[in-house]
Amino acid sequence: MLGRSEILRLIKDENLLSDWDEKALGGSGYDLRAGRFYRLKSSSFLGVSSRKTPQVEEIFGDKLVLAPDEYVLVESVESVKMPAGVAARILPRSSLFRCGCMLYTALVDPGFTGTLTMGLKNECAHEFTLERGARVAQIVFEKVEGTTTLYAGKYQGGKIV
Repeated sequence: MLGRSEILRLIKDENLLSDWDEKALGGSGYDLRAGRFYRLKSSSFLGVSSRKTPQVEEIFGDKLVLAPDEYVLVESVESVKMPAGVAARILPRSSLFRCGCMLYTALVDPGFTGTLTMGLKNECAHEFTLERGARVAQIVFEKVEGTTTLYAGKYQGGKIV
């Protein structure tokens, strides 16, 4: 896992993060902020050789109110530019699960560029309100040992679906 000084070096030398805030940089990671919110609007399919992602609708406003059992996609304010040899994991901040919410994330591969998309579900019996710009996740960066390939998948550039 990379420490603060190495993350800061990668930000400055390799543009690891864009639209970042130095106050969100911790000792071993960076706190990602909630940017745009999206509601899923259609069915989806994930098969062996094909997939159909759902249509989405952006939710506007400075605050998102999630009803119990509601699920949305959250796009980060920050963009990443992952160098070769570095991957990242996105972890929920403990404040989220203390509010009854689950954050769904994925590995960020070397070579990925763009904003990061996370799933957020209110598992609580009460409404949950999230302000745009609030810190929702921590991204931690890790060196990849050995040879690797660079990400060239469907979501390159921060595509939501």
